[in-house]
Formats: sequence, C-alpha cells, structure tokens
Amino acid sequence: MTAHHQFLTSLAEGAGDILMKYFYKTHRIERKPNAGIVTEADKAAENYLIKKIFRKYPNSSIITEESGEYEGRDGLTWVLDPLDGTTNYAHGFPWFCVSIGLYENDKPVAGMIWAPFWKEQFFAELGKGAKLNGKRIQVSKTARLQDALLGTGFYYMKGSDLKREMGIFTKMNESALGVRRPGSAALDLAYVACGRYDGFWEKKLSSWDVAAGFLLVTEAGGKISGYDGKPTTIFDGQVIASNTKLHPSLVRVIRR
Repeated sequence: MTAHHQFLTSLAEGAGDILMKYFYKTHRIERKPNAGIVTEADKAAENYLIKKIFRKYPNSSIITEESGEYEGRDGLTWVLDPLDGTTNYAHGFPWFCVSIGLYENDKPVAGMIWAPFWKEQFFAELGKGAKLNGKRIQVSKTARLQDALLGTGFYYMKGSDLKREMGIFTKMNESALGVRRPGSAALDLAYVACGRYDGFWEKKLSSWDVAAGFLLVTEAGGKISGYDGKPTTIFDGQVIASNTKLHPSLVRVIRR
C-alpha cells in the first residue's frame, strides 16, 4: 500500500465510521438553497477530514462541500465530499459514500470513494490503475448502447434545466438496455470504473462530486468528457463517463 493509499484509507474510513454512527438515528436536517439538504453527519465527517488533513499537511488547500475553500501554499489540494448522497442517507437508503480527491498543482494524484454501508473501497492513483477492495478493476467491454446499463442524475434541477435533462433521459432510456438514477454521482462514477455501469452522464455537478471519480474511471481504462465529447475538468459542471467504446454513442444521443 502506497503512502497516498494508506492516508486516504484512514481518512475515508474514519469519516465513514462517523456516517455509520449517525446512520440509524433521527437526523437534524437543514435545507440548502437550491442544493438539497445537510445533516449533522455531513458536518461531523467534514470536520474530521479537515482536521486530519491539516494535522498531516498543514499547508494544503482544501475544497469541501459544506465549508467552502481553504487556500494553502504547498501545491496540494484535497477535494472532499464527506457525504455524497445526503438525501438517500437521511432516508435510510444506503446509497451514499465518502469521496476524496487529491490534486497536486491542478493535476490528479489519487482518489478514493468509500461506501461504508457496503464496505467497498474504490481507489485510484495516477498511472497505477484503479482498485476495488485491493483488487484491480477495469471498465466494461460493452460495445453496443442497446446492451448498456447506464447511470445518471438530475442534481436538484427544476424548470427548463430539468426538462432538458429529462429529454436526454428519455432518449437514453429508449436507446439503452436500462438507466438507473440512485442519487450519488461519486458512486455512479465508481460503478463505471468497475464495470457495473457501462456509462454515466450528469450536469450541474460540483468538483467534490467528481474529483475522485474522474481519476477512477480513467485509471480503469474509461473515458471522461463534457456533453460535447471534448475534455472537461472537475470544475466544468458536466460529465459523460464511459467504458470508451460507448462514448461516441452517448455523446450522439445527448447532442441530438
């Protein structure tokens, strides 16, 4: 286990322990304007992650969902989602995870997605491949859209934005074998990486939703792009992720 893998494991599992401690309790829920809800578990897990990172890397930058940004000066940036899938979590639906992406000078270094309920750890390190619970993973080999299982999400969209995305959903549902929308973009990307999904698309995502997942998909042999099929970053707010073979078909349906 590399140093990055070891530290990210301790981070993610520590935050996951906090989430599981609160999971079966009644939650204190706050609503965020146009961005869903936050629970006491989100905040507790985030505080744990920030303190643990600053204890080891005091000059790092951190981007995190609830607290915003901490600007450092050592070139390292930690992009954190302490609880991706909060609405699921608050309702006892166990599709949620901790997502941690590590970047150095704006380039991805490592990423981890930890699903504590299922005890599944997805980890990738640049140039070293992707793993699920220590075993190497790869994207699927599905070559035809009609045989594909896809994932998507709508990220609290309303009005015309939701109408456009529902139009894409309809086209994909007509073209693919099946489409799922369970409610955690980070886990959706992890599922593309390990071949459970053949592809995934979503708009209006934040950096912390995808920082770990982008690296997982590419290190597992998959492809990441924007809706136009061109390269995208974790800050661009949209993604198509695929096993590479299906990418042209996904872009074509979305742009049609």
